[in-house]
Amino acid sequence: MADVVQYKLERMVNELDDLERRGLFSRREIAEIVKQRRKFEYRLKRPSPLKQDYLAYIDYEKSLEALRLLRKKAMLRELEKKSEDGEGFVKKPKMKQSVSDFSGISRIVEIYRLATNRFKGDIELWFQYLEFCRQRRNGHMKKVLAQVIRFHPKVPGVWIYAASWEFDHNLNAAAARALMQSGLRCCPTSEALWVEYLRMELTYLNKLSARRSALGEDVATLVTDGHEPEDKQWRDENKELFMPIDGETKDHKDLDVQNEELKQKINVFREQGLNILQTVYKCAVDALPSSFTMRTQFLEILEATNLANSETMKKEILSDMRNQFSKETGYWDWLAKNEAAGHNSTQDVKKDHLHNAIQVYDEALKIVPSSTMFDLYIKFLMDTIVHQSSRVSDIDLVSHVLKIYEKAQSTGCITEDLAYQNVSFLLELGRLDDARNLAEKLCNGELSKAASLWDLRLSIEMKRINTPTKDDLSSVFNLLQNPLRKIAVSQAESLWLMGLKYFANQKQYFDKLVDISVSCLTRDGGSDDGFSLSSTIVNFILQKNGIQSARDMYKRFLALPHPGLVFYKNCIEMEMNIASAASKANLVETRKLYEAALSTYDQDASLWQDYHSMESKMGTSESAAAVHWRARRTLKGNATLLS
Repeated sequence: MADVVQYKLERMVNELDDLERRGLFSRREIAEIVKQRRKFEYRLKRPSPLKQDYLAYIDYEKSLEALRLLRKKAMLRELEKKSEDGEGFVKKPKMKQSVSDFSGISRIVEIYRLATNRFKGDIELWFQYLEFCRQRRNGHMKKVLAQVIRFHPKVPGVWIYAASWEFDHNLNAAAARALMQSGLRCCPTSEALWVEYLRMELTYLNKLSARRSALGEDVATLVTDGHEPEDKQWRDENKELFMPIDGETKDHKDLDVQNEELKQKINVFREQGLNILQTVYKCAVDALPSSFTMRTQFLEILEATNLANSETMKKEILSDMRNQFSKETGYWDWLAKNEAAGHNSTQDVKKDHLHNAIQVYDEALKIVPSSTMFDLYIKFLMDTIVHQSSRVSDIDLVSHVLKIYEKAQSTGCITEDLAYQNVSFLLELGRLDDARNLAEKLCNGELSKAASLWDLRLSIEMKRINTPTKDDLSSVFNLLQNPLRKIAVSQAESLWLMGLKYFANQKQYFDKLVDISVSCLTRDGGSDDGFSLSSTIVNFILQKNGIQSARDMYKRFLALPHPGLVFYKNCIEMEMNIASAASKANLVETRKLYEAALSTYDQDASLWQDYHSMESKMGTSESAAAVHWRARRTLKGNATLLS
């Protein structure tokens, strides 16, 4: 390995001598360069070099090359100042190309080649290699493209990148077309390939049309005309103001003949563009019959280009989309938003776009009556209310939103999320009584187990009471205990926290909540991860009544089936804090908790680690060694424990 590295360093002698001879780097700097390169070369010669080793070497060489270029430019500026004559004229100096001007780029290319040979499956590395070759224009682009296509023929981005380079940088439309068609044969189900292939073909046709226009043979391109109708009308009314360049007038018949010929030439390009779009669209739909987004992108391209019979083609695509996706909510949402933006309206018929969008959503609710469709409809109306006034045209959007919520309830499509939005919307409108009545109706009906809705209802009831009386407290408690008994503990976290905080200073009701929690935990069990109701109650009691009451309470919870790992750890942490405050003298309760937890969770390595760490810090060396031995025997040496 050392011989190979030394051989590579010796091959750099000419380059380094040239850098020193030109004055770009000092001898000390060159020695540092050799030192760094030797370090990188040794890293690459390891039995299993990492990708980061190659990338670090490349970054170093790029930085070195950038520094060389900066110093070379600074040297040229100094030479310009020295060559300035007395009259202020400057003779631009030149520096001949030498070995140091090429060796840096060649070395980076070689490192990239080694890296891609070792990590052939890393597509990100290949694209970094391609981008470097494209930016530096070092002549390696075609070779690298051929390699990446050979190794990754199923990656659509590779074909698109290669075709883009041929089309935009190499100006070879035939090669770009061949690459895209080969890519479509390898990846026929790629939406991006079909869309980019259509863009490329229309762009090429537009370039041909623009070339004809530049040569005086044509007057338009395939890009949508941006002139205002008033400008065209003014030009038509003032034709006599526009004279030929040679100053000679021509017969109107000759002008009509020429205009007719020009129109025919323009139509040829537009018809050809339409034929291309129709052909690509048909093939793409055959390859991807269930792709909705691809059709929308084709429509965007069609609207951005000026093709013959584009309105007919647009109606055909929209008709196909309706036949294929009429049962999907995403189609109706897209169609309605397009109507709202005015994309699908023709030039002959000008209607209220918002009214059209609402009609589309209403039709969608008849065909796809689902909660998702109602949610999309309401989001659209709410966005419209935010960005516009609440009354647009003859539609009261606020009233319309409330009607849609009512329709969702009547059709049985109401969900917990929609119900929560409905009640919240009424609260924003200041209709407190309506929001309260609606929340009561839904909580007592089909959404009796909706935790977020109960949370909202209880918050409304609690905010209505400024100074609670005994009757108020009893009413709120009776309302609260109903969902607490029905809903699982893991889903009712906010309800439990709300109730415990509200009745924290009411011993009678707090004890009742504890009794309800015992029955719920007996039914559902404790939590091994996330919210732990028993831990929350114990913490409340610890802050209010002290450690002894908290200890009695957690022992009560530990007697229940499956207390949960989170609860064990919370109790252990509480006891350890007490033991630390008592000068490490009272570890009995902590050890009992660890032993109880390990009786159920003996395969949890983190629990053994915590136990061993506690004994090491607060116990004796013998007790720590005993825990370590038990852990290794139980886990069979598969866990890494603290020493």
